Amino acid sequence: MKNYCLFDEKENGNKKKELKKFSAMKTAYETLSSAIEGLKKKGFKEDFNLIENGVENKAKKQLIEAKNLNVVEVHRFEGQTNPDDSSVLYAIETSTGQKGLLVDAYGAYSDSISREMVEKLKIVSE
Repeated sequence: MKNYCLFDEKENGNKKKELKKFSAMKTAYETLSSAIEGLKKKGFKEDFNLIENGVENKAKKQLIEAKNLNVVEVHRFEGQTNPDDSSVLYAIETSTGQKGLLVDAYGAYSDSISREMVEKLKIVSE
């Protein structure tokens, strides 16, 4: 299973998104479940669900618009036998300080969410 992480870097004061293989990262997760467990230990405890214009925290009955969230980390997992069997784990922090996780099938969201959410969840290819 290939695993990638997307993170923001500042270059000349501007944010630049970069995709790095985990071999260059501090934390390497072999599986989706180990990534979820590791990120929960880092405080990403809320469970977010994707909606058209943002994410939903069902436990708190809250809708969070795309403009009020920031994707902190992205971990992509590709199936060993079928590269189409991919999932993406997003570590998200909201403007109110909620930290949580969103799991999605890679690329499955693009037709059913707003352009702003597509930009928030975009993974840059190497």
